[in-house]
Amino acid sequence: MQKEILLVTLNSTYQHAAFGLRYLYANLNELQCRSQILEWTIHASPRNIVEKILSYEPRIVGFGVYIWNTDEIAEVVSILKKVAPKITVVLGGPEVSYESEVQNICKAADYVIKGEADFLFYEFCSKVLADQKPSDKFISGPLPDISKINMPYSLYNDEDIANRVVYVEASRGCPYKCEYCLSSLDKAVRNFNSNQFLQEMDGLISRGLRQFKFVDRTFNLSIEISSKILKFFLERVHFGLFLHFEMVPDRLPSELKELIKSFPEGSLQFEVGIQTWNPEVARNVSRRNDFVKVRENFEFLSSECGVHTHADLIVGLPGETLQSFAKGFDELISCNPHEIQVGILKRLKGTPIVRHDQSFEMVYQEHPPFQILKTKDVSYLEMQQMNRFSRFWDLIANSGNFPNFISWLKAQSREREDHSFFWEFFDLSVFLAGRFKETHGISLQSILEALWIYLIEVKNCQKDFARDLLLSDYMRDKPRNVPSFLKEGMELTAYQLHQRALSTRAIPQRQKRHIKNTLTKNTSV
Repeated sequence: MQKEILLVTLNSTYQHAAFGLRYLYANLNELQCRSQILEWTIHASPRNIVEKILSYEPRIVGFGVYIWNTDEIAEVVSILKKVAPKITVVLGGPEVSYESEVQNICKAADYVIKGEADFLFYEFCSKVLADQKPSDKFISGPLPDISKINMPYSLYNDEDIANRVVYVEASRGCPYKCEYCLSSLDKAVRNFNSNQFLQEMDGLISRGLRQFKFVDRTFNLSIEISSKILKFFLERVHFGLFLHFEMVPDRLPSELKELIKSFPEGSLQFEVGIQTWNPEVARNVSRRNDFVKVRENFEFLSSECGVHTHADLIVGLPGETLQSFAKGFDELISCNPHEIQVGILKRLKGTPIVRHDQSFEMVYQEHPPFQILKTKDVSYLEMQQMNRFSRFWDLIANSGNFPNFISWLKAQSREREDHSFFWEFFDLSVFLAGRFKETHGISLQSILEALWIYLIEVKNCQKDFARDLLLSDYMRDKPRNVPSFLKEGMELTAYQLHQRALSTRAIPQRQKRHIKNTLTKNTSV
């Protein structure tokens, strides 16, 4: 079946759905019937992608380009232009909206639309199909009137709702000017009509959606709007909903707190962007944080409600040393978030953080994901160590697979002269790096065995203690066969050690693990 317009992207994994393409399709008006969305993952064969594209006999192919798919889409575009040069190829998305003229992928395409393209893509396609191709390769325009944008939520199909992450947004933009973030380029926050938005959310709930991921950069900026949205979902929380929000960390007034307390445990997840606990570094990147209020809000979230908290820290910000990052990590740990995402700074195109390149000797890799390689204050070798720290932290702590081991490790850190949990885990990450040549593709059982060896050979734990500690984690979700290296002298069966999982709800498995009661707390050898 012929489709003159194709909207194409490569998602990082199957579970992610292309939110941006659905917006473009929703605003194609009378051209919708001549259009089709095509999605693959970055692991798909470029040649097979081109073959599928050509089967539709398109006149226009638009690609959504992001930091995670730039190289893969560049190869697809290269093949497509060689075998079908008459097809008009247009790029859009955050990765090609800035510094466009110097990018090879942009040079290979016919056109590039910069910025929010909800209306620009429709205008572009209308002209091309009328044989009135634009004379300028790089196309930009004013921000679209958000009140006139058609919402895309009806375009999530039943498979999306059943198996994929469904993204929603009540607003666009951010009032803050954090220099590492593309949102720092926004002029202001623009809100969708809240009544219309909630009507769309009601439709998704009626179709069976239970997990909502809000992509708003500052969900709690407008207390009136965020309260209205929370009240809406609270009235429907009996369906077993799970809601993910990005929150301003130091803005949690009493009216929001009361609403948050009303939600069942684990039904809310707040992503809290701390990024740095160093006031000087925060000033360097124009980041505003009231750390006293941040700590107060974390104390509320951890002690008075059942919100799952996910906090972010960034390695490699200008002026941050490994020692100051360690101090910030320990400060954040003391706030008791369920997860800490240890991210490595990326140089997103268009962000003003480049102003620090010379003064702080910021060196980035030239290919995606454009991570920082070294700074004046953090060497390349230290940055490599932190890459591994981040990965092992995700596998062991953030995964929720080893809560009792982590509690024990925290207790061990209190026996150190520096009382630092960061350096306690750093030592473990160095040990693990010596066992695993790469940090990807490590199985749960491989991590379990490595922790067993660490406990016995490095921490000099008794075997019975080490076995009980690790099995209390390994068996807590479901009964499993006990690995051979743990069987010697074991008396309890796997079923005796098994802890019953939480009752079924929409809470994702990773978050479920964090809200279970741990079996071992503050344990020492």
